Amino acid sequence: MSDYILTFTKTRFYPLEPIKEDIKIEDIAHALSMMTRANGHFRHFYSVAQHSIGCCREALSRGYSKRVQLGCLLHDASESYISDLTRPVKRNLPEYFEIEDRLQKVIYERFGLGDISEAELLQIYSVDDSLLYYEFNELMDVQLFETRPYISEGQDFSQRTFASVEEEFLGLFGELTEQ
Repeated sequence: MSDYILTFTKTRFYPLEPIKEDIKIEDIAHALSMMTRANGHFRHFYSVAQHSIGCCREALSRGYSKRVQLGCLLHDASESYISDLTRPVKRNLPEYFEIEDRLQKVIYERFGLGDISEAELLQIYSVDDSLLYYEFNELMDVQLFETRPYISEGQDFSQRTFASVEEEFLGLFGELTEQ
């Protein structure tokens, strides 16, 4: 096991052989607040963490359970350890999907969502797709889908500091997990 990354908390993390105890919310919040959505093609910096916060808040507005809200906050957490690829590239690298899925399952397990149901995952995917649509609409003036998806509240697509997004991410995590 020599293939590791060194995380923000100085943890040696093995993304291909993840150890649940090595997953730290501080690493996830920090890394995602520094990673851009849309591979950097939006008109200004908009982070994966800010997207995740928006998803979490949308789930709350829809009246979804705290589990689904937490799932929304963490749905892209694997990217903090393995980055992300654009959808056209990812579709052509099936091994990436396997790595991402295995890591995401360990992350969910680490934070009490190891038994997440298909119904809960469908709610998370629905929120994620809605945010995706409105992010592209707001930050690129492009409508990705023919039919405008449901969204229950206005979202914040403004450019924010890394630190403020990281702090909000950690705050929401603390509220949802009562830590």
